[in-house]
This record gives sequence, structure tokens and C-alpha cells, in this order.
Amino acid sequence: MTELTREGQLVDAFATLADTLVDDYDAVDLLQTLVDNCRDLLDVTAAGIVLADFNGDLDVVASTSEASRLVEVMQLSAQAGPCVECYITAGTVSVPDISQSPDRWRQFRESAARQGFASIFALPMRLRETTIGALNLLRADTGELNERDVRAAQALADVATIGILHARSLHESDALREQLQRALNSRIVIEQAKGVVSQTRHVTMDEAFNLMRRYSRSHGLLLSRVAEQLVSRSLTIAD
Repeated sequence: MTELTREGQLVDAFATLADTLVDDYDAVDLLQTLVDNCRDLLDVTAAGIVLADFNGDLDVVASTSEASRLVEVMQLSAQAGPCVECYITAGTVSVPDISQSPDRWRQFRESAARQGFASIFALPMRLRETTIGALNLLRADTGELNERDVRAAQALADVATIGILHARSLHESDALREQLQRALNSRIVIEQAKGVVSQTRHVTMDEAFNLMRRYSRSHGLLLSRVAEQLVSRSLTIAD
């Protein structure tokens, strides 16, 4: 990819994220767009996002692969790892060699190794004093993520964070709670729907998610709505 092509695609990525800043946008689809852009445009193998509910409990909301989702789930179950520390400290966490990570992150380290990841960079999703989650960039190779990609990823994360908090006063706690909880609840249903599609179409979980996303976009439906219909078996996705 030439530098000019990459910069043009980054501009398109920002424009796509900005287009979601409307009242009826799908928060999960917004965050999935973010991680897909990071995987495609930056020097990373996979990406994922964890989001906090109003009580501060983290959950995986978007990921580019089942492998990256499993690594993040392991961090959350152990309540230890780069993404957890990133959220707690509201600061970036760089782990250029996961095999050398602290022993308190042992479960994360072992899970990452099993899934083929060698380094990770976690960025806070933060607006002023409010941190709502973390963007995790995973690489198959060891080494620091280059500074240019760090800046681009943080800028993309900032736009998505504004989208999550769009038209919501930071003092309107009820509205903020509803917005974050809706995204988390949607992801639960989407995971269930992935299982339904995977089983009925005999495809992998990653392929199932891509089928769902293509269907939602081609039919102008929210991804969460498609997932609900799949789980209730009122919808099937054909070839």
C-alpha cells in the first residue's frame, strides 16, 4: 500500500466514522468499523474493543477475529492485562513482547500465545475525564507499534468515542448509562446470532459475522436488529 493510498483510506475511514454521528446509529457497528479500519490500515494483525458499562465492568464489544476476541475475554475473566490496565489508568499501554509481560498477566500471556499474538498496544477510549473503554491492537510480531500508526489509531478511537457520547451531556448519567448498556446488550445478542448462523450455514464464527454484517448493510437494517431476528429464528440468511 502506497503512502498516498493509505492516507486516502484513512481519510475515508474518518469520514465513515463521522457519518455515524446521528441519533439512530448502531454503536456496535460503529465500533466494528473502527477495529476493521485499524486492521486494514495499520501495522497490526487484529484489533478489538472493550467497553465499560455504567458500573465500570468491561466487556468485549467489537473484534476483528474470534482469536482477538478470545484474548480479550481472557483478560477480562482474569481482570488483568493491557486492556484492563489501559481502562483503569486512562493511559496507553504498550507491550512490545507479550512473552515478557508481568507475571500478573499470565492468563493473558498464555491466551495470546495460543492465538498467535506476540505484541499488543492498548489505547484508551476517552473524552476529557471520562474513559469508556479501550482499543486493543494486536500484532503477530514483536516490537513497538510505530508512532504514526499510534497517532492514527488514537484519532480513530477519539472519533468513535465522541460517537458513543454524541448528543449526550456527560452530566446526564441516565442517558449515558442507557447508551453504553445498549451497546453491551447488543453485543450479547450478536454473539448468539453468530452461533446460529455458524451452525445453520456451517461456517466459522468469523464468516458468520461477516454474513450478518453484509446482510444488515445491504438491507439497511441495524446489525443489532438483524441479530435479534436471527436469534428468534424470524430471519434466515440465504446465499
